[in-house]
Amino acid sequence: MEDFDFENRIVSPTEIMGDTESDNPLRPKRLNDYIGQEKAKQNLAVYIEAAKQRHESLDHVLLYGPPGLGKTTLSGIIANELGVNFRVTSGPAIEKPGDIAAILTNLNEGDVLFIDEIHRISRAVEETLYPAMEDFAIDIVTGKGQMAASYHLPLPHFTLVGATTRAGQLTAPLRDRFGVSLRLEMYTPEELSDIIKRSASILGIKIESEGALEIASRSRGTPRIANRLLKRVRDFAQVMSDGKITLKTARIALDRLEIDELGLDANDRRMLWAIVKFYRGGPVGVETLAAAIGEEAVTIEDVIEPYLMQIGFLNRTPRGRCITKAACLHLGLNCPNEFDEQIKFEWE
Repeated sequence: MEDFDFENRIVSPTEIMGDTESDNPLRPKRLNDYIGQEKAKQNLAVYIEAAKQRHESLDHVLLYGPPGLGKTTLSGIIANELGVNFRVTSGPAIEKPGDIAAILTNLNEGDVLFIDEIHRISRAVEETLYPAMEDFAIDIVTGKGQMAASYHLPLPHFTLVGATTRAGQLTAPLRDRFGVSLRLEMYTPEELSDIIKRSASILGIKIESEGALEIASRSRGTPRIANRLLKRVRDFAQVMSDGKITLKTARIALDRLEIDELGLDANDRRMLWAIVKFYRGGPVGVETLAAAIGEEAVTIEDVIEPYLMQIGFLNRTPRGRCITKAACLHLGLNCPNEFDEQIKFEWE
């Protein structure tokens, strides 16, 4: 069986090789340039302006939601709007309390410290963050035994911006120390179309509105995927239509990339097809399914299942995974008789 490569597929919402994430020119720098997330953006504008008027640091901000929606970008915008330095790190990179202490003591007044994947910090690091977030101070112990000494170090007032795709994995004490909590939602095709046209303008790509909307409709509601597809469609347009992305060019390019009108790629369809062919639509346990398609169970759960569940193509039940009738119809498959009866009952 052909090996799956879910981690590096073009429709993965996580970062893959080829994404220019550092100093990305496509990232907006100001709230006015940030497209979508209107509720979060409007509230954040009020919080930022109020903090500036009081000449105070902004309350700590927690950004959560699926990957690829712009949490890192929004964090940079917060720093730009406040006119302060932007420091970046990630949960896995902070291995011990000394690491976070070194970062915190090097901050300046009002700086924004961004911690990506904050749910992955260790418990010891998390406990060091508590007094830093609440009292803007940390306690450092040096030496051992009778030579041990404790130092209370005050810190400059700063804003911690934490980003996570799994807010449920944050402990309650850490979550409660964020004064502002914002959830980022999936984007509409119209919003993604505007993002694509903005990105095309920055990259010097000629694109028609219909072509932009076609790319947007297959981008799974995620700007990161939309920008990635734009770059790949640009290659086809350069060869096929004098560098201009038209509706026809976009459709040909995306069909060649095996991305259908709902954003499913070949691997999505193969997994759904396997559930129908081998397990009559389910239920099937994730470990059994992983063995059948030659993939790790955690990859299926974290990478492929979320989007299929969002669009109603897959159900998680106590007995295992079940494909839905909508998925069968999309794939042009005939549902097995027993499965058809089950779906009929569920959809009535």
